Amino acid sequence: MTVAPQKTGVKSTHAEQLLEMYRRMSRIRRFEQRASDLYKATEIPGFLHLSIGQEASAVGACWPLRDTDGITSTHRGHGHVLAKGLDTASMMAELMGKEAGTCHGRGGSMHIADPGLGIYGANGIVGAGLPIATGVATAAKLRDAGDVVVAFFGDGAVAQGMFHEAVNLAAVWDLPVVFLCENNHYSEFSPAAEQHRAPLSARAAGYGIDYAQVDGNDVLAVAGIMIDVVERIRHGGGPVLVEAETYRWHGHYEGDPQRYRSPEEVAEAKERDPLRVARRHLAAAGVDASQADVVDEEIDKEIDAAVEWARSLPEPGPETLHDFVSAPRAVVPEPAPLSGEAEIFRSMDAVRLALEHELAADPAVFVAGIDVGAGGNVFGLTRGLAQAFPGRVRDTPISESAILGTAVGAAMAGMKPVVEIMYMDFIGVCLDMLLNQAAKLRFMTGGRASMPLVVRTQFGAGRSSGSQHSQSLEALLAHIPGLTVVMPSNPADTYGMLRAAIQDPNPVVFVENRLQYGFKGPQPPADHLIPLGRAKVVREGTDITLVSWSRMVQDCLAAAEVLSGEGVSVEVVDLRTVAPLDRQTVLTSLAKTNRLVIAHEAVRDFGVGAELAALAVDEGFWHLDAPVTRVAPPSVPAPYAPSLERAWLPSRDTIAATLRRIAAV
Repeated sequence: MTVAPQKTGVKSTHAEQLLEMYRRMSRIRRFEQRASDLYKATEIPGFLHLSIGQEASAVGACWPLRDTDGITSTHRGHGHVLAKGLDTASMMAELMGKEAGTCHGRGGSMHIADPGLGIYGANGIVGAGLPIATGVATAAKLRDAGDVVVAFFGDGAVAQGMFHEAVNLAAVWDLPVVFLCENNHYSEFSPAAEQHRAPLSARAAGYGIDYAQVDGNDVLAVAGIMIDVVERIRHGGGPVLVEAETYRWHGHYEGDPQRYRSPEEVAEAKERDPLRVARRHLAAAGVDASQADVVDEEIDKEIDAAVEWARSLPEPGPETLHDFVSAPRAVVPEPAPLSGEAEIFRSMDAVRLALEHELAADPAVFVAGIDVGAGGNVFGLTRGLAQAFPGRVRDTPISESAILGTAVGAAMAGMKPVVEIMYMDFIGVCLDMLLNQAAKLRFMTGGRASMPLVVRTQFGAGRSSGSQHSQSLEALLAHIPGLTVVMPSNPADTYGMLRAAIQDPNPVVFVENRLQYGFKGPQPPADHLIPLGRAKVVREGTDITLVSWSRMVQDCLAAAEVLSGEGVSVEVVDLRTVAPLDRQTVLTSLAKTNRLVIAHEAVRDFGVGAELAALAVDEGFWHLDAPVTRVAPPSVPAPYAPSLERAWLPSRDTIAATLRRIAAV
């Protein structure tokens, strides 16, 4: 279905090709018309954005694509995925929210995907498919298979920063991607003239890539342009921006009152109906109109059958609510304690050695980020890796959304990207790619999308780095279902957990503390792995449970040693993985000690410490002999002045004082 007749090895006539193009367009038109009717009858829930009037751009763009080529799409993506080969039946079931839908009823109209067909997702976030397309294209380039990616987007997406970041990165890396703008002249309710001052041709020139413009209502014209563009890209031509002029007949969404345009304008646009244009091409090629009528009748029957089948299906059962949130992870045993004779190494060595090990072991692994290649990372952590693994340790522009979007797309395409966000504070710049893409795509696609990616980042207060370079934002990330958040406290765990994160089938945010890069500890063997999602008791005790993670674990151990000299036995639990939270290890320790103190570097309010406190007073209530207490900075941004930072950040002395108070209760 996705392969153009001229690519199959069977010689097809021009008329046969035109008739097949018409068939694909008719399928989209009839599907969308029926979806509109079903929405009005409340058989389709949620939002519905239809592409009636834009069939030619979808079919023409996908015409020269192979099964292994990819597309990314938009909230108005039904036509794109149908043109790439998705079947109408499972798609109609998905729109109706049925278990047998394309994405098991988890995605709905705006989020249909099937990476097995090269469909890497329609997307409810405007412009989000563009960085993801760069990731799919990166995977294609690293595999050197000659595959091409088409990233569909509307004219409204041009105003998004993700558009700029994705096109710029694709240009810098010479990626095999077509950025195809379906210019329907409206960004939701606003005319394009009110949204942009520079034409796409000027933008393409600014990025140093080729540009082509085409009548998006003429399927033959679109296919002709795309055949040429795709062929050039397959042979290393680099990215191209194609603008297809078209028009959507319906509103931005079904139910849109469309006060922003007149009925006369819509009627005039319908004079260039893509199906009527295609029928004129058929007539010119000697195809009788009756043959096109037969196609329409066949498609009507196909859509009727799809609707009746979808109606007969059950919705997902409540017992499946938790399905597809995360992929099952392999069981990793807790390693044996390290030998006292082990060599000593630093946390920064642990990062480099873990990356080196996984790059050598798995050709699907690649590393990307700002200055991670030639520069070796701002802290020198990746120095030498670019030379050791040519093409697989890649410098990027300063474009966090493009970096993370590349990871998302590459992961869906079967790679194992490890990308770096230089400071944890910068997560906010690219939060959509974590919040709405990496964390949710496996769920929203009903498990069709794989997401084995790692985002390395670092934080650390205590050196006057200020409010925008010191934040500990793990609570923000831990609150996002689908993300794994790892925060090691020592060099051996850094090595073992980073390797485990790279091998894991889920998106993992791996957070290092930069003040620990020089911290020394015993070096584990090369095959050392630490299980994700499991806390560890790093000091046994009987009187108080003290829970922490990352660098503050070391302060907790020091405070526990001080309290030991005062006759108080403190058990220290290192969470290691913040999400998913190892509740059982904490509760088991609490049952033994009956007291709980939590220490962390993130601000106190609404943090992981609050979640642990809630756990204690819920499931652990009957074990408590004293109030649950948190030691953490007040809800104030990290100060710059050393005097203020010392007052703001807890220390081992602060922790020790809190332990004394709770021990005395």
